[in-house]
Amino acid sequence: KKWIKNEHRNRLVITRFSDPNLLRVMEAAIRNGQPVLIEDIGEELDASIDPILLKQVYMAGATRKCMRLADQEVDYDDNFRLYITTKLPNPHYLPEVCIKVTLLNFTVTEKGLEDQLLGEVVKKERPDIEEKKNRLVVSMAADRKQLKDIEEKILKLLSESSGMILDDLDLIDTLGASQSTSAVINERVKEDRQTQKQIESIREQYRPVALRGSILYFVISDMARVDPMYQYSLTYFMRLFSLCIDQSEKSDVLEQRLTNLLDYMTVSIYNNICRGLFESHKL
Repeated sequence: KKWIKNEHRNRLVITRFSDPNLLRVMEAAIRNGQPVLIEDIGEELDASIDPILLKQVYMAGATRKCMRLADQEVDYDDNFRLYITTKLPNPHYLPEVCIKVTLLNFTVTEKGLEDQLLGEVVKKERPDIEEKKNRLVVSMAADRKQLKDIEEKILKLLSESSGMILDDLDLIDTLGASQSTSAVINERVKEDRQTQKQIESIREQYRPVALRGSILYFVISDMARVDPMYQYSLTYFMRLFSLCIDQSEKSDVLEQRLTNLLDYMTVSIYNNICRGLFESHKL
């Protein structure tokens, strides 16, 4: 939802299925070519927007595009966009709904969250390594782009060359220079890969902390099955996770530091979640 709002900013029209003026809002947006966001839907879609979902656009004349919405003929603007979002943690939509829309699941996965938490803990524990990793990613991307540019330049020169290639001194000089540059870049890429392996080896030492954090997040997310009131955002959890890293006991010995992190994080998050439980759900 945040991405949609940032993408369209002030032009975005936000509504809900519970809005009594929904169809009027849709008609105006279709006519004016505005993006619409229908937020917080359940597992069923209102049948009134089926013409939009099925893209039932037809030509009325040589250039006029129209759509029939609630027995009203509406001029259709190609800039119109429709987004639908839900807050349901694990919605199940019927096949007839799925074929009408493009489903995107933005829910974080255990592996994805684990990698995100790994970056967070390494950034705090070894900021030098995380900064070096980020610089390396940029450097490797630039080198790959430069190699691709060299290849494209060579192909362009070969395609534009006329007559015998061996007689084209400018082409031969350019090819020689490109080959030398390419060799230097390839050597640098090899060194970067070795450095990347060393960085990943250091980062992997902190993976147990990230794995524990990922497990804890999905455990507390499942608390909503006990009672819908137990809703915990990823932002809230990330803040807790960051506080645990800052407040846990320091140690110069890596194994001891990891143990401190795991123990403190588990107890701290447990206590924070227990504080908000109803008395009937406490052990």
